Amino acid sequence: MTVLLALDTATEACSAALLKGDEVLGRFEVCPQQHTQKILPMIDSLLAQAGIGLKDVDALVVGRGPGSFTGVRIGIGIVQGLAFSAGKPVVTVSNLAAMAQQALMQTGQQKVLAAIDARMGEVYVGAFEAKDGLMQLVGEEAVLAPQEVTSPWPALAVGTGFGAYPELVASLGLDASDITLPDARFMLPLAQAAYNEGRYADALNVEPVYLRDKVTWKKLPGRE
Repeated sequence: MTVLLALDTATEACSAALLKGDEVLGRFEVCPQQHTQKILPMIDSLLAQAGIGLKDVDALVVGRGPGSFTGVRIGIGIVQGLAFSAGKPVVTVSNLAAMAQQALMQTGQQKVLAAIDARMGEVYVGAFEAKDGLMQLVGEEAVLAPQEVTSPWPALAVGTGFGAYPELVASLGLDASDITLPDARFMLPLAQAAYNEGRYADALNVEPVYLRDKVTWKKLPGRE
């Protein structure tokens, strides 16, 4: 019986989920800038509900990004601390893929375009197609200006990127959805497949995915 503990703090949402055999438990809350206060109590609550400890978990799972720089770093830092202390491996899951997987599981939609508002007039975007019950990335994830976004086919639109730029839904021939933020519960099927295939890392080698090579900062007056 595989036991996986997932957490995600990469966006405005904070979530945690536990897979224990066929049972899935989850916590989800939209709580901007409160992730550090919320995530550990969520994890403790899940472990208590399942009647297990961190030592009983086979691997930890984390939303690796893309998302807010601070949110991604919080999630990576927390999962590294937990995994290192318990001697457990870590599976990373794309936040875009998590929303695509949610769309597949909740609507049956086989093709999904996921986009997260990246601020600064850009979106993080990825196209996904279902294969054997799991969403697979088509091409590459990217950070793009809205006018640069394309879709390889008609698809379901998920993520805050389409809330920030609603005109994309019509211009790309997409179907709108109410899935806007990633939820750790839907990382679990993707993570279980990765874990079964040996695609995991030790705590010290977990890498975030920002997509941006650098963050653009506004210069203060008089500063160079």
